[in-house]
Amino acid sequence: MELVGELLARDRRSRDVALVTPDDRERTSHDLITNGYKAANVLRYLGVRTGATVAVEPIPGFHTTLAFLGAAAVGAPVRFDPAAGIDAGDRVVLAPVATAAALDPAPGTNLAAFGGSPERPDTTHWEQELWSENPGMPPSDIAPDDAVVRGADLSVSHRDLCSRAAAAVEAAGIGDETRVVLRAPFSDPSALAAGLVAPLSAGGTAVLAATGGGDASGDESRGDVAVAPAGKPVPEPRRIDPASLASTTE
Repeated sequence: MELVGELLARDRRSRDVALVTPDDRERTSHDLITNGYKAANVLRYLGVRTGATVAVEPIPGFHTTLAFLGAAAVGAPVRFDPAAGIDAGDRVVLAPVATAAALDPAPGTNLAAFGGSPERPDTTHWEQELWSENPGMPPSDIAPDDAVVRGADLSVSHRDLCSRAAAAVEAAGIGDETRVVLRAPFSDPSALAAGLVAPLSAGGTAVLAATGGGDASGDESRGDVAVAPAGKPVPEPRRIDPASLASTTE
């Protein structure tokens, strides 16, 4: 796999659980892929095309996952920093409704909010648009070396992110019955690769921790493998340290 959007291929749809969100709600592969199509279409409705950047809240959750997968499928790199996205003039900025209320986008940047109805009429209500959108996959023209994650001092290609995911699958023996618990934010590309892309690519289950970052030492185990930095206590029996997957090109 060299393109993140391949995770949304129609022939990958099944009734197996693919994602568990912080509220412990389970989503099947069929649900995740269908909603990934919808997210891609919402982003296109908001003006996103190949090469345009989408800024997204970095805390792992259902809507941030959909935004990442949808953006990747249409060839738009994701910046996991809404405030920086506002400053940079990214095409779309997606943030929790309380965060979005404090953001002031310049002309050309569309602001979207999830987690409730936004007060400002110029802010798109993400969930409302998502549930009403067409679940068909829009066309796109993406190359493996195109950026899929962008930051102030980094640009990670589809090929690189997928390579890190493949390395995580091999290192941890991730398979179709493995639950991988992401205990780090999406803003760490290696954590994103190991905690989301890797289990989805292997047919396993990505389990998103409650905060994507806080101390997990008191938590009960939520799976088989934790994706967390070395030195951070985790209850899962195995660990992938994202730093071990860092690209030599960064």
